Amino acid sequence: MYTGNQLREMFLKFFEQRGHKILPSASLIPQEDPTLLLTVAGMVPFKPYFMRQVEPPFARVTTSQKCVRTPDLESVGKTARHHTFFEMLGNFSFGDYFKKEAITWAWEFVTDVLKLPIEKLWITIYPDDQEARELWIKEAGVNPDRIVTDESNFWAAGPVGPCGPCSEIYIDLGETRGCGKENCSLGCDCDRFLEIWNLVFMQFNRDEQGNLTPLPKQNIDTGMGLERIASVLQEVESNFDTDLFLPIIGKIATIAGVEYKKDPKVDVALKVVADHCRAVAFMLSDGIRPSSDGRGYVLRRILRRAIRYARLIGIEKPFLEEIYYVIKENYAEYYTELRDNENYILNHLRLEEKNFQATLEQGTIILQDKIKVLREAGKEELSGEDAFHLYETYGFPVELTEEILSEEGLSVDKCSFQKAADEHRRLAKEQSQQRIKAFENNLLIEKAKLFGSTKFLGYSQLAADCKVLEIITDNGEADSVGEGDEAYIFLDQTPFYTESGGQVSDDGIIRTDKVLAEIIELKKLPSGTVSHRVLVKHGVLSKGDTVSAMVDVDSRKAIAIHHSSTHLLHSALRRV
Repeated sequence: MYTGNQLREMFLKFFEQRGHKILPSASLIPQEDPTLLLTVAGMVPFKPYFMRQVEPPFARVTTSQKCVRTPDLESVGKTARHHTFFEMLGNFSFGDYFKKEAITWAWEFVTDVLKLPIEKLWITIYPDDQEARELWIKEAGVNPDRIVTDESNFWAAGPVGPCGPCSEIYIDLGETRGCGKENCSLGCDCDRFLEIWNLVFMQFNRDEQGNLTPLPKQNIDTGMGLERIASVLQEVESNFDTDLFLPIIGKIATIAGVEYKKDPKVDVALKVVADHCRAVAFMLSDGIRPSSDGRGYVLRRILRRAIRYARLIGIEKPFLEEIYYVIKENYAEYYTELRDNENYILNHLRLEEKNFQATLEQGTIILQDKIKVLREAGKEELSGEDAFHLYETYGFPVELTEEILSEEGLSVDKCSFQKAADEHRRLAKEQSQQRIKAFENNLLIEKAKLFGSTKFLGYSQLAADCKVLEIITDNGEADSVGEGDEAYIFLDQTPFYTESGGQVSDDGIIRTDKVLAEIIELKKLPSGTVSHRVLVKHGVLSKGDTVSAMVDVDSRKAIAIHHSSTHLLHSALRRV
C-alpha cells in the first residue's frame, strides 16, 4: 500500500523522468489574477503561460498544487470526496507535447506504475474528439468498448480564449460501491465509478461569436486529485479513510473522547473538523489572515465552522493548536511553509479560537431563541439585522447562521443583512482613520527611539538586503503579518528616500522568495528612524527576516527629473 506522500513523490518523479521540471506548489493566493480569491486548480499559476501573456521558462512542468474550493462546503463530511483543501497532481505542456504523449503517459502511469487493473478502467472523451479516441486505442492500447463519449468533456477558461476537449480516466470500484440500480453505469451519481484523472487538450481559441480556431501553440493541462487516488490505492471507501486524514481524525476523536466509525453523526463532525483544520493550516501558512472580507472571510468562515462542529462532539476547550501539530508532522516535509510560518499560524489560530469560543455558546443560545420566536410568529425568515448582530457581536458568519437555520427549515433575509453590513463598514472606516492618526503620534514614535537613525543607502544603491527589526500594526507590536495586512516596519538600513527638500518619497517593494510587500508610505520620525508602511501582497513577513528592499527605478528617475526641473524653473524665475 502506498502512502499519500509516496504517491505524490511517484507522480512527480514519473514526469521528471520524462523531461518535466518539478516546481513547488504555488501559493493559495493567486498572483496577478483578480478573478480568483483562491487557487482552485493546478493550472491557475500557469494561466499567463497558457494565455501567452508571459513566455514560459520551462516547456514541461509537473506539480502538486495546493487548492481550496468552497462552493460545496455544506457537503464536506457527508460525502466520500468533497473537501475544502485538496492537492492536485498535474503535468503541463506549454506548446511542447500534446495529446499523444499526455494520453500514453497517463495510461502508463495508472497501469504500469500504480498497477490499476485495466479491466476496471474507463475512458471518457468529447464526442467530436476522434483524434483522442484513436490515440487511446492505437497508442495506449485501450479496448474501444471502454471508451465513452461525454458532452461535458470540454474545458474553457471563460466565454472567450483558450479552450479544448478533455479526456477523463475513471475506475470502476465495484458493484458493492454502487447504487444497486440496473442502469448504474459511467456517469451515475453513486460512488461506483470514480474519476481519477482529467486530461485537458487546449487546442482552440474561442472568439466572441463562439467560433473555434486552432491555437498556434497547443497546451496540456492535467489534474489528478491526490486524495482520490490515495483512496483507490489504499482500498478504502472514503478519502477520509486514507493516511492523509486518519491521523488528523484520530487526534480529534481522542480530544473529543469519541470513536471514529461508531456513530454516523459523530463521523460527519470528525470529517468536517479534520477537513477544515487542514484547510485553515494551509491558508494561514500562505499568509492569509482571518478577516471580514475576501480570502480572509473564507478562512474565518471555515475556521469557525470547524469550531462549531467540534462543539457538537463535545470539544469545548481550545484544540486547534493540537490539530495543527498533527498536520505539520504529516505535511511539512513537502510543504515547508507549515513549519516556516508556525508562529504566524499559531498566533492566528489562538486568537480566532479564543474570540469565537468565548461567544459561540452565547450566540447559539440567542439564535435558538430567535428561531423559537420565528416559529411562534409563523415566520420562516430571520431579519438581516438580527443576522448581522449575530455576526458582529458573536462572530457568526452569515453562512453559519444560514446553515443552522436551514437545519430548522428557515432562512436569512440576505438583502437587509447586506445593508447592515455596508453601514457598519462605513462607520468602521471612519473610526479606523481616527485611530491610525492617534496611533502614529504615539506608539510608533516611542518605539522608534529604541532604534535611532536608519542608515540610508539610496544615493548609491537602489536595492539592498535589509533586516526587519520591528513590525507594528494598528493593534500594536507583532511578530509577523500576512496577506492583506498593513504594517509599519523598521529596517536596519534602507535604500528608500523619504520626502525631504521638496522631493517626494520613493515607491518600491520589500520581498523574499516567500513574501511580497508594497511600500505605501515612508516617513522619517523625529529619532531619524525611517518608518516603512507596507501592504503585504502575499506570504508572511516576520520580525528578524532578511528582505530585499527594492526601489522602483522608473519612479525614482521620474521624481528626480521632476525635482530637478522644478529647481531650474525656480532659478529661471528668480533671474527674470
